[in-house]
Amino acid sequence: MTMPSGQAPRTGAEPRPGATAPDPAQLLAALGRSWTWILASAVATLVPGILVLVWPEATLHVVAVLVGLYLLAAGAFRFVETFARQEQGHRLPSLLLAVLCVLAGVLCLRNPLQTVTALSLIVGLVWLVSGMLTLYTALAARDLPHRGFVLGAAVLGIVAGVVVLALPAESARALTRLLGLWLVLLGLAEAGLAFAWRAALRGTDTLTRPG
Repeated sequence: MTMPSGQAPRTGAEPRPGATAPDPAQLLAALGRSWTWILASAVATLVPGILVLVWPEATLHVVAVLVGLYLLAAGAFRFVETFARQEQGHRLPSLLLAVLCVLAGVLCLRNPLQTVTALSLIVGLVWLVSGMLTLYTALAARDLPHRGFVLGAAVLGIVAGVVVLALPAESARALTRLLGLWLVLLGLAEAGLAFAWRAALRGTDTLTRPG
């Protein structure tokens, strides 16, 4: 669950006198604060969810591959998001989440013929930890724009993890529908967060623009 941190930044890059080459960390930070990056993360969550829902006859192998690719993409988005954190203490949860997503994605792709229970456990744990870390960061960042919206998205992730862990699917079809539904819901929540962040960026740009 990609989440921006801190006050809404300026939309344009500020050139520094005498700068010869852009700092990669600064480029990643600017990218992580972009509302389009959050929207891209939402699309990366929505697409696998929609594919899983419209392809109910997919085998467990196909579901595991789709979930594995989703987790790898989620890890990449969250890694870039780490550089957008201004406070060092807020970077650790995002970095831990990125590592967790990548490891879970690799596990799904390396052993796609695993059992339904194993796949449910992997995805449920990732969503639960993701929601908890996002909730912690949202509570710690007092100046976070649209903080209530982020808290709601974090709670949704926690609920998704708890549901998947507490209600293990007995068949691949049931697991497919459950994972697809939660992927779509989480993707829609991220899309809403992206547009809320865009509104915050535009509001900041309007306030700083000379009259």
